[in-house]
Amino acid sequence: MDIDAYAAAHGHDWAELDRLARRRRLTGDEADRLVALYQSGAGELSALTTATGDSPAADRLSMTLSRARLRFTGAGRNVLRQLPTFFWAQLPAALYRVRWASIAVALATTIVATVFAVWAAQNPAVLASFGSEEFRRQFAEQDFVQYYSESASTSFTGQVWTNNAYIAAQCVAFGITGVWVPYVVFGNAVNLGVSAGIMADQGRLDYFFLYIAPHGQLELYSIFVAAAAGLMIFWSWVAPGARTRGQALAEDGRALITIAVGLVLALLVSGVIEGFVTRQAWPWPVKIGIGTIALLAFLAYQWVLGGRAHRAGETGDLDEFEAGATRLVSA
Repeated sequence: MDIDAYAAAHGHDWAELDRLARRRRLTGDEADRLVALYQSGAGELSALTTATGDSPAADRLSMTLSRARLRFTGAGRNVLRQLPTFFWAQLPAALYRVRWASIAVALATTIVATVFAVWAAQNPAVLASFGSEEFRRQFAEQDFVQYYSESASTSFTGQVWTNNAYIAAQCVAFGITGVWVPYVVFGNAVNLGVSAGIMADQGRLDYFFLYIAPHGQLELYSIFVAAAAGLMIFWSWVAPGARTRGQALAEDGRALITIAVGLVLALLVSGVIEGFVTRQAWPWPVKIGIGTIALLAFLAYQWVLGGRAHRAGETGDLDEFEAGATRLVSA
């Protein structure tokens, strides 16, 4: 085979294939042309290598075909370019799926915490089990308030953020056990209730709510969402419906594990509020208002934007990321 003559005969098609493979956007006709040139070019490369082995012409054509192949497989895309769609469609859709379970966990926590708070406040024997009178007085009058200002704002924010993010991640990751989430939720509710009971016994229940409210609204709800995601992963293999248990667990696990990413960011916001806002000598309506705005923004993201993504067909499944984004844009 005369390589130069063969390359000259097909050089125009190879150049057109390279040009189309390099273009960022293709029309429908150009995409069809790209596919046709790729198919013919693959055959011509095979003929070249069979007849002559390695050659500069074969190497150039091979590079052009590889570049064109990337247009079909989607490989080599910049992940950063997909982040807007992730936060606009996939994450809110996953959060939307656990909206009612989140409310259920919130109600359960409130009930358990209230029961323990009333029980502790009205029974001296119960209070005594948590420490002496002097210990409880110091906790109510000094330790509870000083906790929010005993460290520098930056380090305190980092500390509470990493701790809460770790708890949220555990709820999502270990939810499959069906035991870990109830254990965490119950323990958190008991701690809240006992703390409130001690503060009430010392006549400082108002301080409990004032210091919890600025950051606690978003922080606690984020933990409720994490618990809800973990419980739904557990329920996916307990009651898989028409799917096999393995299929249900894989599908729901891929979709709901993305919630951990969103909660890390939400807990960062609550950590910043706890580290920089709660300790300030500002009017309490201002500090609590900041926390309320943060919670409302998260709820709007979960219920409003998440509902829109859900109605557009997004499930939150990582394997359906691009398909869901396309449906969302056209909705």
